[in-house]
Amino acid sequence: MTDHHLGEYDMDDQTRIELEAAAFRCLRDHLADRTDVQNIDMMNLTGFCRNCLSRWYQEAANDRGIEMSKEDGRAAFYGMPFAEWKAKHQTEASPAQQAAFTDSHNT
Repeated sequence: MTDHHLGEYDMDDQTRIELEAAAFRCLRDHLADRTDVQNIDMMNLTGFCRNCLSRWYQEAANDRGIEMSKEDGRAAFYGMPFAEWKAKHQTEASPAQQAAFTDSHNT
């Protein structure tokens, strides 16, 4: 495998955008399938979670003049209203998860 960074391939901007969008959709779909992975676990390991991704989506829309609320961004990313996703899939954070979150965000 060749050692390339994202911008080093010979391709036009539209192709790059389409590849980035496809990768984003794969990530979104993967996280939709892995409801066993809790947002707090993602935050503890990676520093971001589904809510961050939905916020970045919302902010990108707003930056382009598309009015999108926080809840609209979450619904677009989660594929349903966040409250519904949360009721179906989110579990209460354990004391260990909460402690790891506190530790990882106090540095």
